[in-house]
Amino acid sequence: MLFNSFAFALFLPAVFILYWFVFQRNLKWQNFFIVVASYVFYGWWDWRFLILIAFTSFCSWGSGLLMQLADNKDITPPPLTR
Repeated sequence: MLFNSFAFALFLPAVFILYWFVFQRNLKWQNFFIVVASYVFYGWWDWRFLILIAFTSFCSWGSGLLMQLADNKDITPPPLTR
C-alpha cells in the first residue's frame, strides 16, 4: 500500500476514526490496535517483511521490559576505592 494510493486513502481515515473514537479511554486497546493496523499496512506491501517487523517489535518490547526491571531495582554504584 503506497501513501498515494486509493487503498491508503480509505485505510487512513478508517484507522484514525477507530483509534480516536472507538478505542478512546482504553490505552491498552489503542496500542494493540495501532500495532495491528501497522502490521496490516506494511503487510499490504509485501507480507514477507512482517517477520522482520515482528522481530523488531519483539526486541523493542523485550528491551522495554528490561529497562523497566532495571529502573525498579535499587542500583547503587560500587564504592570508589583506590
